[in-house]
Amino acid sequence: MSRIIVERTFPEPFSDADLQATMERMGPCLKIYNVTWLRSCLSTDRRRMVCEYDAADAESVRAVQREANARFDKAWTAEVLAPE
Repeated sequence: MSRIIVERTFPEPFSDADLQATMERMGPCLKIYNVTWLRSCLSTDRRRMVCEYDAADAESVRAVQREANARFDKAWTAEVLAPE
C-alpha cells in the first residue's frame, strides 16, 4: 500500500456539516476501492485541507473523491519521512 495525500481548497469556510456530509458520502466508496483514510488537517480559516490515505495508488483515491463528490485539487503519492 502507498501513502496518498489529497489537497483541497474551499471558496468558503468548510463547515462541520460539510465535513459530516462528505464523510458519509465517502464511507462506501472507501470500501469499494480498498482505501483507508488516516487523517486530515484543516486550516484554521477552514479554507484548506490536507488528507492522508493508505491505498494501492493515487488513482484509487481520486476515484473515491470523484464518486463521493468530494472537492479536491490534487492527489499524489508520498514518501513518509520520520525522524531516525
